[in-house]
Amino acid sequence: MTKIERIKAAIEGRKPDSIPYAIWTHLPGIDMDPVRLAEATFEFYKKYDVDFIKTMNNGMYPIEDLGCTVDYSEISSGGVAKILDTPVKAVEDWSKVKATSIEEGALARELTSLRLLLEMTKGEVPVIFTVFSPITTADKLSNKCLLEHIKNGDGQEVHKALEAITQTTCKLVERAVELGADGIFFASQMSSYNIMSEELYQEYGAYYDKRVIAASKGWFNVLHAHGENIMFNLLEQYPVQVFNWHVWESLPALEEANMMTGKCVMGGIKRMDITNHNKNELQNQIYECVKQLKGRGHILTPGCVIRYPVDEEMLEYIKKAKCKVEAALLKQEIAQKG
Repeated sequence: MTKIERIKAAIEGRKPDSIPYAIWTHLPGIDMDPVRLAEATFEFYKKYDVDFIKTMNNGMYPIEDLGCTVDYSEISSGGVAKILDTPVKAVEDWSKVKATSIEEGALARELTSLRLLLEMTKGEVPVIFTVFSPITTADKLSNKCLLEHIKNGDGQEVHKALEAITQTTCKLVERAVELGADGIFFASQMSSYNIMSEELYQEYGAYYDKRVIAASKGWFNVLHAHGENIMFNLLEQYPVQVFNWHVWESLPALEEANMMTGKCVMGGIKRMDITNHNKNELQNQIYECVKQLKGRGHILTPGCVIRYPVDEEMLEYIKKAKCKVEAALLKQEIAQKG
């Protein structure tokens, strides 16, 4: 099977020749240059022979054009990006948020990198473009003061800002697919019961989420439900082909999600076990995935981005462990038939 055929088989619930897999990380210092980002992403794909490419954009790109100043200096040592300044500091500041152009600034940079990457891959591997839910972008924009502002205001100014962010994100998604992306990796970082109520998310999250997802006409759209205690009963209804979350770290169970959503599920590896060099744990996680789903309706990946700096030997181990488990399963099936 080709990589495209393998992913499509997984999405359709058929058993591919091998369980498709992928990994991704951040590329600090590289991801602000569209040419270098495209080249490094292509090299990463070739090195680890993944079955699809998730674009490895920096996580703050949606708020750059909205006036934020971001410090990325700690990412290379395993830290996270920090917002140094934002135009949204108080409830009344949400009125300043307007739709931005995808023809210039950070959004044009990310689209340029995507175009260059697609020219390199020449259609040999599925590519999905990373976008963030509007409420995730809004929370980053306010330096995580969004919920406080909703509580202290009437919410209308926040809704106007979310509308502007949604309009921009929809245009970004449409252009990405027009360029040749096979779909989007839709990252939802606020849809957790640990962060807000389901009712509040219905109002400020889900309505805008579904509009962005609908803007993608791709065949390979992934919902990434970030964090613990996710709003599964709400998110399982989203119109995507693939459901991704922190498997083994947050319910639902792998087989449960596959059955309840009727969708291909993506995940199965704890990213921190990669970072912490826990090979036995990684092999066991892959074994449990194969045991539960028998290779159908599953794409093997980490639950989220692998923290930088990465260990190349550990990244290479993931595919080796997958092949080892699959070979053992095949041997067992042959023995049972004999």
